[in-house]
Order: sequence, then structure tokens, then C-alpha cells
Amino acid sequence: MKLLVIIPDALSALIGKGEITDRYYNPGNLFDEVHILLCNNDRPDPKELQSTVGSARLFLHNLPEDPQYFCNNHPCFQAWLLKPWAKFFLKLAMLWQFHSLNKWAVPAVELAWRIKPDLIRCHGNDFNTYVASRIKNRLGIPYVVSLHTNPDVDPYRRPLPPFNSWREQLLAVLLNEIEIAGLAHADRILPVYRSIIPYLARMHCSNYELAYNVLAGEHLIKKEDYRLHDPVRVISVGRHYIHKNPENIIRALRNLSNVHLTLIGDGPYLAKLQTLVAECGLEDRVVFISAMPNHKLCSMLCEYDIFAVHVEAFGISKTVLEALLAGMPVVINRREGNQGQVPELMGDFVMMVDNTSDGYAQAIAKLIENDRLREQQGRRAFAHAQENWAPAKTEMKYVDVYKQVLYETKQEMC
Repeated sequence: MKLLVIIPDALSALIGKGEITDRYYNPGNLFDEVHILLCNNDRPDPKELQSTVGSARLFLHNLPEDPQYFCNNHPCFQAWLLKPWAKFFLKLAMLWQFHSLNKWAVPAVELAWRIKPDLIRCHGNDFNTYVASRIKNRLGIPYVVSLHTNPDVDPYRRPLPPFNSWREQLLAVLLNEIEIAGLAHADRILPVYRSIIPYLARMHCSNYELAYNVLAGEHLIKKEDYRLHDPVRVISVGRHYIHKNPENIIRALRNLSNVHLTLIGDGPYLAKLQTLVAECGLEDRVVFISAMPNHKLCSMLCEYDIFAVHVEAFGISKTVLEALLAGMPVVINRREGNQGQVPELMGDFVMMVDNTSDGYAQAIAKLIENDRLREQQGRRAFAHAQENWAPAKTEMKYVDVYKQVLYETKQEMC
């Protein structure tokens, strides 16, 4: 059996960050051959990606975005947007956009015709999913889409209201129509978190199933010993940028004695955070590690005492899932704004705090001072995570969906 995976990501970046998960692109080793089509010019090393397809043969292809086909990049379209009458020709703009995208998708359709995959999987609902819809339209090959963010809260391309201009609004409408077209013909849509479901409701999608991210379960080691290290070890994992900014965790150390913090991750805020550490006089208590292979991170989480993180995204990040699955006491912030909290994190298995230095300091101090509470939090986290996100369960969920879609397609052909 053959699987075609179409993604917008640059896999070289994921390799560089160590974010490689076994069988991620071939759950359960269901397929014998996996073709990954990247909608960019990225040329990752196939050897570095082999584990992501398990025992299957791996093939890499590219379908780079060409500015002449994309309304948000085409210079003529950008100039057209400057015209005061442009907003009155929205339907014309949509026709132009879809006509251009259809031309851009032609090489992908031809590739699928040569490969003859049994199924297509898209990660995210971007131009890659529209490509899958064109392949299905021409060749009848079914496709499944996994959604990893809610575009209405955390968009990849289209601007969010309130718009700064009608030009932004026009662009948002165009890109929204492309998202609708990509989802409309999908055989199954798989949101990886509950907070994505409101987006699907707005899109009038009903053929979805909740399917959490597959993690490197074989590398996770359960925390059994909850006695504190000397000094106490706190770990925080995530890319350092505005929505995952651990500066208040760093500041919290000023009110905590005999506590060391390890920050794993890179990002645009790294230099700013290093400066903050120096300003707080914490150079001997904070360690920065820019990248670490995922399997190594999973195996060493249990060697720390507390996992503390700041995340403003409305999903639950893989690093938080890994910490919970390892049985770590987890301290995490309540989300800001009026979008509500993360449904998956509502419960007594995590310590929720305000995103302030005092909030983190008080929670960490409470866990340090109360041995019974610290162990209870860790064991609750492990039990809840294993019940809901055990890697073996999440991987089999994708296998079951794939088999069901293939069966339904076969029945339709008969």
C-alpha cells in the first residue's frame, strides 16, 4: 500500500530541532511506501526522516509555491489591491485565485497519477489541502486532513479581524475560501485538539473525529521517584517567542532559593531571555539548550522535579503532553483573552497559574514544600494522560481512520 503525505512544513527545520517522531508519517507501519510532498523548496536528508515512516520505503518530492499563482504574493495582485475599486470585484478575484491554484496543482496531480497512492494525508489546512482536493477531483484518491491549530485564533496566513484595512479583509476572505475548498471534499478531518472544533463548526464540517497527536511513546520513561534533587530541577520546553515566552518563569527564580531552571528551545526571544537571566543575576542557575533530539528529551524528563511552561496557544502542545505522559508535576498558565481555556487541561492534574512571576513562584514553591502534593500531581498527570493520550492509543486511532476511509472508498467503487 502507498501513502502520499502533503505538508507545508520545512522538514529540515524539524530535523534541526530534533522534533522527529517514529512512524509519525506512517502510523502502525500500515503502508509499504510513503511519499512526502513538500510545498516548498526544502531538501531534507531522507536518512534523517526514515524513522518517521517506520519500515516503509520513503520518497521525497517538492511542489514549491510559485508567486505567480498566489494572490498574497503575486505582484500584479498586490498592485491591484491598491485600486479603490478592488473590493467590489471579490468574486473575480476568487475566480482568478482558484484558476491559478489549479494550474499550480497540476504537477502534484501528475505525481499522484504516477505514484497511484491508496490514500493522501495532509497536515494542516493550507494550500497543501487544496492540492489534495484537486488530486481527488481528477483521480478519485481519498484524503484525510489533520488540523493542528485553529486558524480563527492562530492563523498561518490570513489576517484576523479586526482588520487594519479592507485589503486585509479581502485577503482574509480569499484565503478562507481556499480553506473551505480544501476541507469540503476531505474524506475525514482530524482535529488534534478540541479547541479546533469551533473552526470546523464555522466551516460547516461534520465529518471529523478528534485524534490527538502521536508522540514518541517508546522513549518516554515514567517518573517513579518524586524525591527532590539538590538543587531542585525545573525544566521548561518550547520555542521561545511571544506565545511561548518563559520570562516570568525565569523571574520567579528570584523568589526561589536552591532552584535551577533548564530551558530547552530556540526562537526569536532567545537573546532577550539570556539578557534577562544576566539582569536577574541568575547565570549560575539557568541553563539554555537550543535543541535536543525528541527521543532524548522524552527519556530525560523524569530526571527533573517540576515541568513549568508558558503557552498562549489554545491547543495542548506536544511538550506538555510528553511531560504529562511521563508523570511530571506540571505548572502552566491560564490563557489570556476571551477565547477560554484549553479543554484538555481542565482538571486537578495540572497546576494552573496566572502568567506572572509571583504566580509561577508560588506554585513551584508549593510543590517543593509539599512532598505529598508533588507526588499526587505527578501521578494524577500520568493516569489522566495515559487514559487520554497514550501513544499506542493515539497511533492506533490514525490506523483505524485510515482503514475505515480505505474501506469506504472501496465500497463506493464497488
